[in-house]
Amino acid sequence: MRTISTTDARKRLSEIVEKVKATGRPIAIGRRNKPEVMIVRMSNYNPELSDVTNLNMAGGAFDFLWDEPDLYSDKDLKWRYGKKTT
Repeated sequence: MRTISTTDARKRLSEIVEKVKATGRPIAIGRRNKPEVMIVRMSNYNPELSDVTNLNMAGGAFDFLWDEPDLYSDKDLKWRYGKKTT
């Protein structure tokens, strides 16, 4: 991952945002070549979820679940977690 200085980021922020949007590759911003923050593309932001969950989705943390079989139905989950259905 590429790390750029805060001074460089301040001068080229618009260009950096466009590059991240186009490539999907994050860019770190920091001091003394040490990453402090990261700019990542948020293509599927869901306001109903927490920021951490949205970042995990953007980073692909949940991608492995696509290959997992559905073990429980919606009805099972609603019953288990308090929204009992009849």
